[in-house]
Amino acid sequence: MAASDTIAAPLRLAQVAREIDEACRAAGRDPGSVTLVAVSKTFDASAIEPVLLAGQRVFGENRVQEAKAKWPELKGRHPAIELHLIGPLQSNKAREAVALFDAIHSVDRPSLCEALAKEVAKQGRQPVLFVEINTGGEPQKAGVLPEQADGFLKSCRETHGLTISGLMCIPPADEPPAPHFALTAKIAKRNGLALLSMGMSADFATAIAFGATHVRVGSAIFGSRV
Repeated sequence: MAASDTIAAPLRLAQVAREIDEACRAAGRDPGSVTLVAVSKTFDASAIEPVLLAGQRVFGENRVQEAKAKWPELKGRHPAIELHLIGPLQSNKAREAVALFDAIHSVDRPSLCEALAKEVAKQGRQPVLFVEINTGGEPQKAGVLPEQADGFLKSCRETHGLTISGLMCIPPADEPPAPHFALTAKIAKRNGLALLSMGMSADFATAIAFGATHVRVGSAIFGSRV
């Protein structure tokens, strides 16, 4: 991150917070019902530190190994950090993910459910779990297809004994996000799930209108990634 971005990041964080507040009020919602997940993937500790000093405590990372390299030291200096894994998770990384993350947004297949259930039982640690829904049916993207979501959620609970708290989606880049947010919210409602991880830098206000409880914002806070 450039020096100008380091200086600007806290100002951008404050702007995002204002926009979340405005979106909540426009939707008739309590601003406290939306958690801002500051997506710090690819940014190093020096770039994250100003955002921490500005008061942000919830962060999102895409990869287990990257998070392991930079967050233990940051957590040592800043209490009460909440770390979310928002990228795909390999089953063989489940042990490290359960140990490191407070929430995992990318549960999407039986083998991962099995690995997570094993580690939750072994470690006695229960991250908040979101099932990722591939609302656009994109073959290159992870996630459960919408028509398979109900059955998958049932197997998460009954076969693997996992506590699933919510759903996550990433709409196709070339389509309006609103229908995808609406579909995800509908699946969550009929399955009794309270949490919705929806919306990124370009569309989080729309996601809030459709009930998002967690918005994942990176570039609007940290600036452009190299």
